[in-house]
Amino acid sequence: MDTNPAEPPHDCPICPRLVEYRAANRIAHPDWFNAPVPGWGDPEAWLCIVGLAPGVTGANRTGRPFTGDHAGTLLYGTLAKFGLSRGVFDARVDDGLEPAGAYIANAVRCVPPANKPLPVEIHACRPFLSGSLAALPNLQVVIALGTIAHQSAAKALGAKLPKVPFGHGAVHRLHTGVTMIDSYHCSRLNTNTGRLTTAMFEDVFAKAVAARR
Repeated sequence: MDTNPAEPPHDCPICPRLVEYRAANRIAHPDWFNAPVPGWGDPEAWLCIVGLAPGVTGANRTGRPFTGDHAGTLLYGTLAKFGLSRGVFDARVDDGLEPAGAYIANAVRCVPPANKPLPVEIHACRPFLSGSLAALPNLQVVIALGTIAHQSAAKALGAKLPKVPFGHGAVHRLHTGVTMIDSYHCSRLNTNTGRLTTAMFEDVFAKAVAARR
């Protein structure tokens, strides 16, 4: 069991539907991680990237955010380009990659069926996101990947949603001093359809660097 209070336990019982899905995945794939995926990165990070939830064959399989499926390719490539990681990403937990100045967490820690968490599940998992953000003493910027991550991160940071609407590339300077920047999620669907290009994603990180105090 994870003793970090910012993370749910390995057999977190809070969301019945996600518990059932987790149990089914453990039977079908007993060699996978199949548990709430903890946040990961530099504990002194000034930047936190907030995603939606683990992918069933990605982080749910490997136990590391954005590792094992397509979404990690663009994310970790961009971190490297902006000097926010050390080592080379190879989509494996033992690839030696280390975020530098960056931390990665999901709005929902357990993989949801069809990659679609229910509102009650997002709400139930928010205290863990809040805990992750609060545990970063040097946090200055949060990049939210997609609408759900935006809404959950905004609430975790104490912002009022009507005042901080989601929009790709939108920069929200919150009353707490933290800057939140929105991006479309770096999913295969968004990159394959051209909704999110590499240049668009890198522009978000350029804005994050510019917002750093």
